Amino acid sequence: MQNLAILRLSISSASDDKRFMRRPERTQRSCAGGVGPRSGGWQERVLVAFLLIPLLVVSCAAVPKSGDDAVVQPESVPLPSPAYYHFLQGYLAELANDVPRAVAEYRAALHFDPKSAFLRVRLAALQFLSGNMQNAMAMLDQIDSAQVRGAIVLVEMAKIYAGGGQFDRALGLYDEAVRLNPERGEIYFDKGVLLLNLKRPQQAETVFTQGLEHAPESHFGHFYQGKALENQEKRVEAKEAYRRAINRAKQFEPAYQALLKLHEFDEDLQAAIQLYHEFEVSVTPRDNTFRKDFVRFLVKQKDYGQALDILEQMIVDDPQDVKLQIQRALVYVEMQEPHRAVTELKGILQAHPSELRVRDYLGWLYEQIDDVEKALDTYRTNIDLDATFYDSRLHLGILLYRLTRYDEAVQHLTRAAGLKPGDSEVHLLLGLSYLQANEFERATSAFEKGLEYHPNDEDLRFNLGAAYDKLDRFPDVVREMEAVLALNPDHTDALNYLGYSYADRGINGEEAVELTRRAVALKPDNGAYVDSLGWALFKVGKVAEALRELQRAAELVEDDPVIFEHLGEIYLIQEHRDAAKAAWVRALQLDPHNERLIKRFREAGFGGRRDGGQAQGPASTNNTGSPGP
Repeated sequence: MQNLAILRLSISSASDDKRFMRRPERTQRSCAGGVGPRSGGWQERVLVAFLLIPLLVVSCAAVPKSGDDAVVQPESVPLPSPAYYHFLQGYLAELANDVPRAVAEYRAALHFDPKSAFLRVRLAALQFLSGNMQNAMAMLDQIDSAQVRGAIVLVEMAKIYAGGGQFDRALGLYDEAVRLNPERGEIYFDKGVLLLNLKRPQQAETVFTQGLEHAPESHFGHFYQGKALENQEKRVEAKEAYRRAINRAKQFEPAYQALLKLHEFDEDLQAAIQLYHEFEVSVTPRDNTFRKDFVRFLVKQKDYGQALDILEQMIVDDPQDVKLQIQRALVYVEMQEPHRAVTELKGILQAHPSELRVRDYLGWLYEQIDDVEKALDTYRTNIDLDATFYDSRLHLGILLYRLTRYDEAVQHLTRAAGLKPGDSEVHLLLGLSYLQANEFERATSAFEKGLEYHPNDEDLRFNLGAAYDKLDRFPDVVREMEAVLALNPDHTDALNYLGYSYADRGINGEEAVELTRRAVALKPDNGAYVDSLGWALFKVGKVAEALRELQRAAELVEDDPVIFEHLGEIYLIQEHRDAAKAAWVRALQLDPHNERLIKRFREAGFGGRRDGGQAQGPASTNNTGSPGP
């Protein structure tokens, strides 16, 4: 057999723009959403890196010399060893995406060359790609990293350890790789990305800066340096870094997206428009991510005309993208033109009748234009098509609740809770529906079920306390309200509820005043809170101050019968009988079925009842009839 010429492969550095240009979609997906890797991100990077790793032919145990990791210098051998034969078969299997065969061939090669760190790393990568993290880690653990003399092998080991959650081990391997090849910028960049994922942006910035000293033309390095700066809220410097990335790679879409985000943060419309025009000229081919982000920014700036123009062009380019048409409908909503939005969504459904989410949007739009019956029919159509479609179940239940059709609301919200038991909103709405239907035991069960999934949900706890109140379980009321305040000391509803509950029962008077005073301090124009404070003050004997607060409450809320009932009580104590009678008449006009107040009215000697259920007395206006304290 004649001698086999050496196989020579090269690996591109991160500063080589062509490496990214060949895979624009992969690069865009991994960078566009921020620093964190999406599912499978590490696997893709490991696979690409391994397919580009330089190969030595003398023996699979051989590793590249530290002097040149990027391109392995050729060597010749008389004949390929058995290890090399199996390695080559495995490599070809990888190229054909035949992972099981590649694993088998690499294991065969390792049988002939058991000391090969290179083969073990390659096998670990394939185990990683297959989701077998434990075997991948076990394979790497068999390698003595101190004996590895190739920076590339150490980098790939670091990537796999990082993917397996062994971050300190990975960082140590990156440091060792830098020691072996300190001039290779890509090593710094990979380490910097890991540091960003670990929420250590200051360290990442330092590492990216070091890498850029060796690879100043790397758009990848400048882009992630920008990410590190942005995560430290150094937005001006981040903009400069993203601009450097764009200048070095005009088609690198993630840098445009990141820079647009900062322009949006600064509400710099002109800079965003200039960036968009630059993007349109420079980036081809492209996906619509950047353009969609720009449209969203234009809508936020109320530049609806330009937003619609861009959406029109995008729809012409890709008429099958339903999301673009939905976005156009939502622009119409922002423009206060819901009927155009309805027409848009109906057109989508005519072409795509199985688009449940579009029909759900349509139901919401019908609600916005107060076409309740069409909204109900739209949600029900979705449920008929798919009884398990959660959103329409939930939205139908909410609409029925708003329409005070509580029994029907309960039916749909119960089904929705079964579809998505971990959603706190559905348990809250179900409990509220039961409360309105006076089914208090079931209301408590609904709130308690939600708290099993979300024990720190303030709304669930508050309403559970209110439901306990309906069942005269006052100790449980206190427990839940105190739990809410432990979660949020400024929860005004809980402050008011607990304070008023103490005051109305004539207990814990000073605490009642303190709680209601805190609620009023947070929301001084809330008439119900002011009334609670006045009633608490009255209960501890501070009548003059109580009267001032209750008069202010009556000015803030003119149709709350409880406020006028309290006001009348204070006037009566002060022997301002005419004012007391006027306040109580107003209270009974607002709530003619208040038997307790009717009895009190009679006991005070203000007479019986008129036809229509009002207490006898002079007609009352909306004022308090105050004679002054």
